[in-house]
Amino acid sequence: MSNRRNLKNLVVTGLLGAGMLVAGCKSAPELTQDQALSLIQAHYDSAPADSVSINLSKDGMGQGITAGLWKLTKVYPNKFWADYTLTDDGKKAVKVAGGGDAIQWRPQSESDTSYSITVQTVATSHLKARDLHQVADETLPGVSSAKGADFTEGVDLSGVPQSVQDLAHNPGNKLSNKRHADFSVENGAWVLHGIV
Repeated sequence: MSNRRNLKNLVVTGLLGAGMLVAGCKSAPELTQDQALSLIQAHYDSAPADSVSINLSKDGMGQGITAGLWKLTKVYPNKFWADYTLTDDGKKAVKVAGGGDAIQWRPQSESDTSYSITVQTVATSHLKARDLHQVADETLPGVSSAKGADFTEGVDLSGVPQSVQDLAHNPGNKLSNKRHADFSVENGAWVLHGIV
C-alpha cells in the first residue's frame, strides 16, 4: 500500500511540475515586418546624424561646375591637375575632406579615368531601413527566442540640394547596402539584437 501511495504522490508531483513548467513557458509574441522595420529604424535614429560621402569622378567635377557648386581656379602646367574652389552655394552644400574650400584634382595622368575624390554633404541625416524581407525564426547563441530578416540600409539625401543628390547618383557611389537584422525577446517584447 505504501508503495502504491508513493507512486501516486510521485505521479501527482510530476504532473504538477509539468503543468507549472508549461505555464511558465510562454510563447514569444508575434514579430511583424512593420514592427521589425520600426525596431531597426529606431536604432538608426538613436545614432548621431552623419554626413554622406560623395565620390566625384571627372564627370562629377564637371557637373559641380555646371551646378555652380565650385569653379575652376587653377590649371597646372601638366594640364590635367587642377584646383577648384567652392562657391558660396557650394559651401552650403558640401565640404572638402581635410577642411578648406579647395578641391585639389590630382589624377595620375591625363588619361586616368579611375581617379576620384570624395566630398561630404553639409546636411546630416540618419540611415534609413527599407525593403525588409520576411521575418523568420533563427537560432542565436544564448537567446531562447530569435528571429531575423534581411533588409536594405540606405543613406537619406532628403535634406541635400538636388544638384548634390544628382552627383551622389553617379557611378562610384554606393547609397545602399544589404544587411541582416537579428531580433530577440527581452522581458516579453522583441528587441533588436544586432545588425550584420
